[in-house]
Amino acid sequence: MTPELTFPPLFQGEALTGAADPFAKACTQALLGCDAGTVIYNITPDALKAAIIFAPERPMTEALPVLIACEVGFQNALGALAPPEVSVHFRWDGEILVNNARCGRMRMAAAEVAKGADLDWVVIGLELPLLPPDPETPGLTPDQTCLFEEGCADLDPGLLLEAWTRHTLVWINRWSDEGLRPLSTEWRGLVDKMGEPVEMTLAGQSYSGTFMGIDESFGMLLRQGDDTQLLPLSLLLEQGGER
Repeated sequence: MTPELTFPPLFQGEALTGAADPFAKACTQALLGCDAGTVIYNITPDALKAAIIFAPERPMTEALPVLIACEVGFQNALGALAPPEVSVHFRWDGEILVNNARCGRMRMAAAEVAKGADLDWVVIGLELPLLPPDPETPGLTPDQTCLFEEGCADLDPGLLLEAWTRHTLVWINRWSDEGLRPLSTEWRGLVDKMGEPVEMTLAGQSYSGTFMGIDESFGMLLRQGDDTQLLPLSLLLEQGGER
C-alpha cells in the first residue's frame, strides 16, 4: 500500500490502486464537481501516474498555461531529488525528456465552455515510467528511458509527487503575482527543439515545420516555408481521456 503523502495547503491527495488511471478519474471527478487542488495518484513499482484538478476561473487561453507551470514545477522537483547529471526538458506537446530521451508525458483536459467563458476546471496529468518495460533488456529503446535507467533507482516516487505539487504551487503563485513573464523565461530554457524542425500528431492531425517560438499564451509558432502557423495550447486538450 502506498503510504499517505503530504501535500501543500489547498491540495489534498487521493490514492488509487491496481490499474486505475488517475487522469481519467480526475476528469470524471472534475466533471461531477470536486475540490480544486485534488491530487489523484497511483504509484506502482513500474510507474508514477498522477493528476491534479485546477479551477482556474479564467478563459481558456488564460488558463491553459497551468500546463506550463506544472512542467516547470516537475523539472524543479526532479532536479532537486535526482543526481545532478540528470537533465529534464519538455517537448511542446507535453512529452517529458530525461537526459534527451522520452520519459513519460504531461496530459491535459478541460471543461467544455463557450468561447470566452471561464473554465470551471482543468486537469493536468503526469505519467512517468520508473522501470523499463523489460528489465531483462534495459536500453533496448534508446529514444525512451525511465528513472531507473537514468540513475534514479533510489528516488522515492512519493517524495517526487509531493515535491511536484509544491513546486507547481510556487509557479502558480508567481504567475498570479507577476504574470506569465517569469514562467515564460523559465520554460524557454526547458522546451526542446525551439528553432529546429519538429513533427507531431495532435488530435489526429499531423504537423511539421520549424518551431520558431511561442506566443504570449505559449502557443507554438510553426513555420512551413513562407507561412507561419499558430498552434494554441488548446490543441493539447484530450477528449474522453484520449489524444
